[in-house]
Amino acid sequence: MNIAIAQSGGPTCAINASLVGAFAEALKTPEIDAVFGSINGIEGIIKNNLIDLKNFIRSNDDMELLKQTPSTVLGSCRYKLPEADTDSTVYEQIMNCFRKHDIKAFFYIGGNDSMDTVMKL
Repeated sequence: MNIAIAQSGGPTCAINASLVGAFAEALKTPEIDAVFGSINGIEGIIKNNLIDLKNFIRSNDDMELLKQTPSTVLGSCRYKLPEADTDSTVYEQIMNCFRKHDIKAFFYIGGNDSMDTVMKL
């Protein structure tokens, strides 16, 4: 099983610390084979712009540094998903990305707009 993590909203070290937390727990889970990071939030999923986080975060030192780094290391966006009943194209792109990379779980770190995105998914 593979997972994807994306960041959105305001750039804070809390968003990066949340990424580290999700990534570190994924590494401890034997059922998880790959942990993908989505570049620029949900837009990275839509555009199939993912990186293998195991190649990006390589050590405990990297994780500790990232937890204290202000910004969104994967990049952010303010993209708002349309309602599915008015435009399903973007949802098809998202599902195609998930299928292509065998992504079974998606973690979206951010604020209220990010939670709106998750609710629509």
